[in-house]
Amino acid sequence: MALTLSSPTEHAELGFDAIIDVRSPAEFAEDHLPGAINLPVLDDEERARVGTIYKQQSPFLARKVGAALVARNAARHLEGPLAEMPGGWRALVYCWRGGQRSGSFATILSQVGWRVELVAGGYKAWRSLVIAALEKPPAAPVIVLDGNTGTAKTELLGLLGQRGVQVLDLEGLANHRGSLFGHMPGGQPGQKAFEGWIATALAALDPARPLVVEAESSRIGRLAVPKGLWAAMSAAPRVHIRAGLGARAAYLARAYADLGGDPLRLAEVIEKLRPLHAAEVIDDWLALAASGQTAALAAGLMQRHYDPRYEKHRARFTRPGDAEVTADDLSPEALPALADRIAAALPALTP
Repeated sequence: MALTLSSPTEHAELGFDAIIDVRSPAEFAEDHLPGAINLPVLDDEERARVGTIYKQQSPFLARKVGAALVARNAARHLEGPLAEMPGGWRALVYCWRGGQRSGSFATILSQVGWRVELVAGGYKAWRSLVIAALEKPPAAPVIVLDGNTGTAKTELLGLLGQRGVQVLDLEGLANHRGSLFGHMPGGQPGQKAFEGWIATALAALDPARPLVVEAESSRIGRLAVPKGLWAAMSAAPRVHIRAGLGARAAYLARAYADLGGDPLRLAEVIEKLRPLHAAEVIDDWLALAASGQTAALAAGLMQRHYDPRYEKHRARFTRPGDAEVTADDLSPEALPALADRIAAALPALTP
């Protein structure tokens, strides 16, 4: 039986015991339905081999070779990760277009006695739902949490979420801190995966409550913010956090302690700014990095690089009636109270 999905999250709401992606590991790594596990019926090399036979020899031979490979791989899955599944186990299975790979595997699982359904149209159909969802603005009214570099926006977003506010952590989904210095361990996901996670999060929103997102440029690292969401963010009312340079520098020294503890890596990033600043400025920053003076380095970077560049950008999005919250202290002890003040400002910005 084939299940036609109507939203990017429907597959997760139907109570299946497992969602199985039978595509190759490379296809799965690029993107997959949230919550899916990868039990490939053809690995990357086998998929390429069958495709070559199909194009250069004959479709019949490709199907015959493919069937043998699928049977062998299915046997390994039955004897491995599926060996302990009980008789009442239910699985949702998909491949690229809901064709032969998923159909073959589903047939084998059904013969065992398990209840198995296919995703009609496979991953491609789900991806179409993601694209459609991201072409339009979120159903919930958007409010942007804004402020100069170092105003603890990401940390405050998390604290707002703990207080029951609807939030969307784009930097968390992008695995990037949103600046030249923003690389995170593990690197960034692919664009398709990033979009899938956003669509899934947006589909779960309560449209009657505001959604708070952090101010971002249209790209976070190498990933593009979907156009529908970006348009909503650009038009949204804002809460502006105002904090002094000293408080922001101290916060950045703490938030980027991993980078500050790696002078060589820090120097590599600073060198990327050389085309934008005088040689003596870059040399001063490199000296601060080498001596471990991360707060002074953060202050210098904000004064000469980030603040001048981002103030003009932020001015474009400022609207009459935006809220403003000032902070003299961005230490861990002070942030909860600041989050409370931001949460209190939200109702006045909600339509």
